[in-house]
Amino acid sequence: MNTEIPGEADWHDDFRAWLEPFLAAFRRSEQRYWAPLYLQGLLGPGHRKSVEPMAERVCPGQTQQLHHFVSASTWPTEPLEQVLRQTADALVGGDDAALIVDDVALPKQGRHSVGVKRQYCGVLGKQANCQVMVSLTLARREVPVPLTLRLYLPQDWAQDEERRARARVPESIVFEPKTQIALAQIDAALADGVRFGIVLADAGFGSSAEFRAGLTARGLLWAVGVLPTHKVYPADVTLEQPKKSARGRPGKHPQ
Repeated sequence: MNTEIPGEADWHDDFRAWLEPFLAAFRRSEQRYWAPLYLQGLLGPGHRKSVEPMAERVCPGQTQQLHHFVSASTWPTEPLEQVLRQTADALVGGDDAALIVDDVALPKQGRHSVGVKRQYCGVLGKQANCQVMVSLTLARREVPVPLTLRLYLPQDWAQDEERRARARVPESIVFEPKTQIALAQIDAALADGVRFGIVLADAGFGSSAEFRAGLTARGLLWAVGVLPTHKVYPADVTLEQPKKSARGRPGKHPQ
């Protein structure tokens, strides 16, 4: 009796063909072997996405080998990210495409996962224990393609040597504001020739004058959100700091 699901073989062939440029970026044959299995575990059925249940589904009896690939096998990420940027550009890049800057929060329990702390979590709409990542998405019409995802390391995490050592955070990773992370990722996209006509961002990024100035300095067209309390003045207006008063509290806001 044939139990193969119709079209399953074609799916695996297409999946492997799509992965080939990414697999070529791995230096070792073992990594090229385990990466597709790990991705199949993440993308396939089943609610639990930890290593053991995924291994039971995609490579029974080889849990330790898959665990080693995930936890101990290291590789440079830049070649893979470069392939992703080039692939995304080939799919949806163009003058009518938009580069969307955002942040993504993942609710987390505990305090040992890298970068996790109590901060604003967009998924829950409130302050909560979570990890936050800065994302770039290339989109044209109604088709979005994720371009990059970079973990934001809060300042208290970056300064905690014991916690950094326990989580094996490399010394090269230091605290950076989300806006600087986003600008660095935009630079990487531009360096790889990713084509887009405009940069879009919400008020979380748009309220930063440095971020807006950074986009302008790069010669990019942009449209960003700002907070409803954000004040806008004509270019010929000069702001002066409030003068100290002999009585009462000193003024806080420029005039």
